[in-house]
Amino acid sequence: MVVQRSYWLTRFLILRLLGIVYAVAFLVAINQVLPLMGSNGLTPMSEYLANVGNALGGTAAGFMRLPSLFWFAHSDTAILTVAWVGFIFSLIVVAGYANAPLLAITWFLYMSFVHAGQEWYGYGWEIQLTETGFLAIFLCPLVDMRPFPRTAPPMPIIVLFRWLICRIMLGAGLIKLRGDESWLDSTALYYQFETQPIPGPLSRWFHFLPKAVLKAGVWFNWLAEIVAPLFVFWPRIGRHIAGVIIVLFQITLILSGNLSFLNWLTIIPALACFDDDFLSNCLPAVLVRKAVAARNNEQPSKTGTAVAWRTHRSASA
Repeated sequence: MVVQRSYWLTRFLILRLLGIVYAVAFLVAINQVLPLMGSNGLTPMSEYLANVGNALGGTAAGFMRLPSLFWFAHSDTAILTVAWVGFIFSLIVVAGYANAPLLAITWFLYMSFVHAGQEWYGYGWEIQLTETGFLAIFLCPLVDMRPFPRTAPPMPIIVLFRWLICRIMLGAGLIKLRGDESWLDSTALYYQFETQPIPGPLSRWFHFLPKAVLKAGVWFNWLAEIVAPLFVFWPRIGRHIAGVIIVLFQITLILSGNLSFLNWLTIIPALACFDDDFLSNCLPAVLVRKAVAARNNEQPSKTGTAVAWRTHRSASA
């Protein structure tokens, strides 16, 4: 007999952590975007959009190629307003309230920075945040904003989150296999912690670990980035083990260095490996009771399921 697993707690964690990452990302924009891209910034957004618009044939063509609110207004006040609105919406998600329109607006606000951000928003985690945020739109109901709404998380979206973490981890692992001898001979961590761009408070301690431990760290890297992603679609036990390995790996990276919000962001799709039965052993009892109550009062959502399946087919294609 096939047991139907539920993902109410999974959705709760995914959305709360996504809200935190969004909040940090928008807070960074509030503090840094004007010196970088304001009217007197290093690379003014107005000049960039004017050049792109001229190359593509106008504002409308530019918007279709790189959708962004800043095609219509990019004064310093407009830039800060978008950042502050995004930050406030992010805090609402962190507080436990989210629905599809709220997440769609938050996603588009941040994508506006990414598409107009030039070099400053050209890092992989910026694109990863927009992809993760887009999937999250379809994870929650259209209207109901409660932390535990009456409609269950669409299973196709849970599967797409697993596909996302599979691609992220495999991509990170395969690029190390393209000929970097220090990774292939397991000596990469001899140099990693003293040469990474932004060391953390514990980086020095990691650097002086015994070389045998550092070599084991490289093997753990291969386990997390090459082996574990292959098991995120396996039956429950294999999927849970893969999720635990990936999350522990990301926590190790957080402790050993500073890669902005990349590792926190990468944990989000990895949470899709866990179902409610697994998470109920890790989370406070009050959350578990609310998830159980929501599951017992579940109402089907034909619209949400149909949209989720269309999103699943589009992503798979």
